[in-house]
Amino acid sequence: MQTTELTKATEVVDFLPLNGTDHIEFYCGNAKQSAYYYQHAWGYELIAYAGPETGVREKASYVLKQGKVILVLSTAMNSDNDISKHVLEHGDGVKYLSLWVDDATKSFEETVKRGAEAVLEPTKFEDEHGYVVVSAIKTYGETVHKFVERSNYSGPFLPGFKKVENAMKVKPVGLKHIDHCVGNVELGKMNDWVKFYEDVMGFKLLLTFDDEDISTEYSALMSKVVSNGNGWVKFPINEPAEGKKKSQIEEYLDFYGTAGVQHIALETPNILETVQDLRNRGIEFLHVPSNYYEDVLDRVGEIEENIDDLRKLNILIDRDQDGYLLQIFTKPVEDRPTLFFEIIQRKGAKSFGKGNFKALFESIEREQELRGNL
Repeated sequence: MQTTELTKATEVVDFLPLNGTDHIEFYCGNAKQSAYYYQHAWGYELIAYAGPETGVREKASYVLKQGKVILVLSTAMNSDNDISKHVLEHGDGVKYLSLWVDDATKSFEETVKRGAEAVLEPTKFEDEHGYVVVSAIKTYGETVHKFVERSNYSGPFLPGFKKVENAMKVKPVGLKHIDHCVGNVELGKMNDWVKFYEDVMGFKLLLTFDDEDISTEYSALMSKVVSNGNGWVKFPINEPAEGKKKSQIEEYLDFYGTAGVQHIALETPNILETVQDLRNRGIEFLHVPSNYYEDVLDRVGEIEENIDDLRKLNILIDRDQDGYLLQIFTKPVEDRPTLFFEIIQRKGAKSFGKGNFKALFESIEREQELRGNL
């Protein structure tokens, strides 16, 4: 079966207009040390903090920013806490995929009346910098979508957070914004969650990849990509497919214990500089064999970059009808083989690197084999 691309047949009113990703919040075992890692290795700037020193008793949260990417790292202050329970069951991972909206109340009402499970009714939070309205609904696993309305707020992040100055000098690596976030769900659940995003959130199905598109001799997965109306928020959703051995999705589900965010793709305008900088700081990436580059230009055609520079850094290339893209994937950034990051540079391409799936999957399987999980 070939990859299916779907086009919008009719214009419809977007009942859930999104301005993009507001922030991504991780639940962590030790947020202070995780914040140091993201500052030192990834070049994020620490911009805000909430914790006991600011009147928040149950947790400590560090807000990191680079370009338009905002990460919040939160840790529990005691064992009887949703964060500590989450970390015990799942390890460090994404809890909130928060979306920036103009009206958090309307966003909540429109999604709940279409079947979303409510997590937080629209709530106003305020301080000396103004106010925000936040609401939230449940999605796959224990992941939650927050709707954040912040047009009347001028503070460093959200009420309850205080501006902080970086204790260390950080050098950004060129990350500009979140390109997409990928979720792994259980076998047989992919279509259910695609329908959720279509019916409840008004997203459209962009691409479908079946187990012939994403497979090796040993394992396979299936994936569908959904996007909001303006295309600023894209969520690929993966599920396992039958194979001879355990797929990366099954490994993720085994170690995370439920469906969840598998990887976050971060866009850069210069992937060569970004990846070289990250490698210099000790970030480890998946490796594809050098023979990948022997015929890649026959497949993707002319590109602006020097192929030897891409080979040296192990950066992958793919092309669609709109242009080409460059991408590379880190190894898992947690001790459990769960969350990882993708670095992507788009030179017109709007797709997700289908031509690289086989090489990428084989490199993931080599890592699985080393862990004894293939």
